[in-house]
Amino acid sequence: MSFNAVFLQEEDGGYSVSVPLLPGCFSEGDTFEEAKQNITEAIELYLEGEGPEVFTEQRSMKEFMAPVEVYGR
Repeated sequence: MSFNAVFLQEEDGGYSVSVPLLPGCFSEGDTFEEAKQNITEAIELYLEGEGPEVFTEQRSMKEFMAPVEVYGR
């Protein structure tokens, strides 16, 4: 299984990360690699608690990211 994770570089250092498809699944880390490892563990724990039924309603949802340019006036 694979999930899209959203990483945010924090101003005071480190990264916070969430998984939009899994509401409430968040983690953080001092480095990108640590945040990636931590969110992987968080996803595993989330799935253990929620089980496969979490996807019955959301599985058909297609999620993607795309750049959007905004031009000032």
